[in-house]
Amino acid sequence: MQRFFVPPELIAGDEGLLPEDVGHHLGRVLRLPPGEELLLLDGAGAVCRARLLAFGPRGAQVRVLERWREAEHGLPIHLIQSLPKADKLELVLQKGTELGITVFSPVLSERGVCHPVDSRQAKRHQRWTKIVREAARQCRRPVIPQLDEIQPLALALGSCAEPLRLMLWEEESRPLAEVLPPSPPSAVALLVGPEGGFSPREAELARNFGFLPVRLGPRILRSETAGFAVASILQYIYGDLGAPAA
Repeated sequence: MQRFFVPPELIAGDEGLLPEDVGHHLGRVLRLPPGEELLLLDGAGAVCRARLLAFGPRGAQVRVLERWREAEHGLPIHLIQSLPKADKLELVLQKGTELGITVFSPVLSERGVCHPVDSRQAKRHQRWTKIVREAARQCRRPVIPQLDEIQPLALALGSCAEPLRLMLWEEESRPLAEVLPPSPPSAVALLVGPEGGFSPREAELARNFGFLPVRLGPRILRSETAGFAVASILQYIYGDLGAPAA
């Protein structure tokens, strides 16, 4: 069945009108006829099975047939990502969502890209939100990851609450395997630097907030791929990446 994220109030009642973009996709792209069933999700775990009733001037109307909740079973990972160049953050958001990242925090760092806070920022965040939402739909996640606004590095570090905090830093770092606990942590914060890496001052700041500097071996990974590599390892060891299909 096709899956779509919709506003929570739409699946709270017995019938409702789908958002314009969802109705357009069903009618004009997929060309589904009335009577077809689909899954509607609110992005926070609530799911319902619904029947497409009709396409009208006000949109596509559906009737809710069944409701339940779905939980995610992967390891919660909070990715604190220094802004990379060009549109590489879009790749980070898309693939990170597929790998089970639960929170994205784009941050400003000394050697990273500086995005001015102006009228374009709202449009950028809107586009990034759409990318995360669509990636969550396509990879069948029941919960849409949280996407924070761009913030200074120190602010993101200070608000971090995950018990295991890892900083990818190629200088004076231990191998990742040496710091991973034998028992699964409740959540992990993963700090990734920009193309030029973190400055010594930033690395010391992260240490003061409880982050452990780690490295991934002899190869230096790009900023936009380093988080993927570690997220994959963590999900395989502690999460659901290696779990059998339900």
